Amino acid sequence: MPLKLEDKQAIVASVNEVAKKATSAIVAEYRGMSVSDMTELRKQAREAGVYLRVIRNTLARRAVTNTDFECLKEILVGPVFLAFSNEEPSAAAKVLKEFSKTQDKLIVKGIGLGKQLLEASALSKVAKLPTYLESISLLMSVMQAPITQMVRTIAEPQAQLARTIAAIADKK
Repeated sequence: MPLKLEDKQAIVASVNEVAKKATSAIVAEYRGMSVSDMTELRKQAREAGVYLRVIRNTLARRAVTNTDFECLKEILVGPVFLAFSNEEPSAAAKVLKEFSKTQDKLIVKGIGLGKQLLEASALSKVAKLPTYLESISLLMSVMQAPITQMVRTIAEPQAQLARTIAAIADKK
């Protein structure tokens, strides 16, 4: 049954809103996958905070217009779905990478990240990106290292004096 114009406009508008808020997007081909496999993929995506949508390519091209994912237009060919990471840029990549280990029919066609189109081979690299909290933790440790080193350097003469006095006391 064909969709009415209003239904198509509603689909494009909802996907466009998700695309405007998303941090990354992945286009993957699902040709040959069973319904139960797609249901399992959707379940895993939902648990990871990933918006997964099977949408007609013409509607998908309109939905990603004026978003960071306009670069995906050229690979929207064939039976594909869009996976948008809402919070962490690596969330969709992690879900699809894990799912593709057991499902060989899932083929990633491209990744949209930072207004750039990445090849499908970059899926592992994107999946390894740290989460927001991991990034903050890494940044804090990098910022803390020079301060810690400075404190150790300043405290070293007093510590050396204490060790020298302790050695003399042990000797007597």
